[in-house]
Amino acid sequence: MMGGKENVERQHAAGRLTVRERIGRLLDPGSFHETGALAGKARYDEHGDLISFTPSNFVMGSGRIDGRRVVVGGDDFTVRGGAADAVVGDKAGYGEKLALGLKLPMIRLVDGTGGGGSVKTLEMIGRTYVPANPSWDKVVELLGEVPVVAAALGPVAGLGAVRVATSHFSLMVRGVSQLFVAGPPVVERGVGEKVDKEQLGGSHIHARLSGAVDNEVETEEEAFAAIRRFLSYMPSSVYEAPPVVEASDAADRREEDLLSVIPRDRRRSYDVRRIIAMVLDRGSFFEIGPYYGRPLVTGLARLNGYPVGVMANDPRRGGGAVDAPAAEKMIRFVDLCDTFHLPVVNFVDNPGFLIGTAAERAGTVRVGARAMVAVYQATVPWISILIRRCFGVAGAAHGNAQGLNLRYAWPSGDWGSLPIEGGVQAAYKREIAAAPDPEAHRRGIEDRLRQYMSPFRTAESFGIEEIIDPRDTRPLLCEWIETAWKLLPARLGPVRRRTRS
Repeated sequence: MMGGKENVERQHAAGRLTVRERIGRLLDPGSFHETGALAGKARYDEHGDLISFTPSNFVMGSGRIDGRRVVVGGDDFTVRGGAADAVVGDKAGYGEKLALGLKLPMIRLVDGTGGGGSVKTLEMIGRTYVPANPSWDKVVELLGEVPVVAAALGPVAGLGAVRVATSHFSLMVRGVSQLFVAGPPVVERGVGEKVDKEQLGGSHIHARLSGAVDNEVETEEEAFAAIRRFLSYMPSSVYEAPPVVEASDAADRREEDLLSVIPRDRRRSYDVRRIIAMVLDRGSFFEIGPYYGRPLVTGLARLNGYPVGVMANDPRRGGGAVDAPAAEKMIRFVDLCDTFHLPVVNFVDNPGFLIGTAAERAGTVRVGARAMVAVYQATVPWISILIRRCFGVAGAAHGNAQGLNLRYAWPSGDWGSLPIEGGVQAAYKREIAAAPDPEAHRRGIEDRLRQYMSPFRTAESFGIEEIIDPRDTRPLLCEWIETAWKLLPARLGPVRRRTRS
């Protein structure tokens, strides 16, 4: 009965499913095996006979997604709004232990405080307490061993918000989910700010501005589909290789449009997702974080049936220059791929770190440095396709230059310490200022230096290993992934502890 008929109807009226409906629609039909179904608060009369029973507001167990076993736990908002005083026996913590012990993916369906506090607890226990997060050590340990997915499916506050953010992939439902450290009443009393739930922590804030969650979806059904799809690329744990599927796309497919997708005018942009779609297995790209750190595109895809991580600079967003959010997104994504043994394909069109006062105030250089550390600490097979620009320190982090640094370049390659335009202004500043026509003199210097920018001159000195016909990109990558896959068994298991500046 969960929280009773009235509370269930209230949940539906708010446009939200109940926790049991969610689990039923997420998992393969009939596969859910519940643990702790009898946990709850019972009342007995003086003879020891049961008078009433209120179930724990956390439902937990195991089931299957596409035939593969997972652990799932969800808050029941119909019982005390998911507050801690309705949780019995730390069922959420047991779910984390279950996933860790059985080496199975963990899925959190969070609704309410997610086991967080309620001041009503004070009256119930007659005292207060020093805060602690039970089983948090297992939460941390989980992140290094099994895929963790979290969905905010209603107003989520406090510990619930932290449970959503502490995951490998997270999402919110537009207009239905809100996420915040503390809800509007606490905010109003604490800092005098009067806002509603959507203004305070709607999906438009956390999927597009803060980056606290990865993806934003329209419905709960879409959320369940996204969870299933994300897990389809993931191994059950770090002790296994990611799942390979039968190839549905020809490995030797050559797309003619790749010859013209990069504009001859280097100042013009293009749709990098078109390139991803033409090179990777058709329909296989699953984007992660599309609205945050937008100069960088990240996602999962397949090459000849093998799962890979994909990164690409997007020239339509800030010219593709890496800003602080994009650098943070890169750190998170590289760590995901390295943890779960997903080879990385990097499509490079990187003009460098974002410049200007706003970028400096955002600490771009500090977060960017951490992104470089992430790339250099990654041990997963890695390949870079230099499709256009590769400049400066940020460009240098397209791969690990001290490793094999396997890469192919297109004839549209354009690289160096910094672009000619800005570089000429800095290096020839006095000469330009002293010229009778400074603007014409600057253009003359730029035209003179441009001849040295041909990527073929770099290849002549073996500064780039290969310049390829863009149409050969997919066949070469499909050949590479088979070799890369043979390297994975030697690295299965947890990756070494990472260091970040």
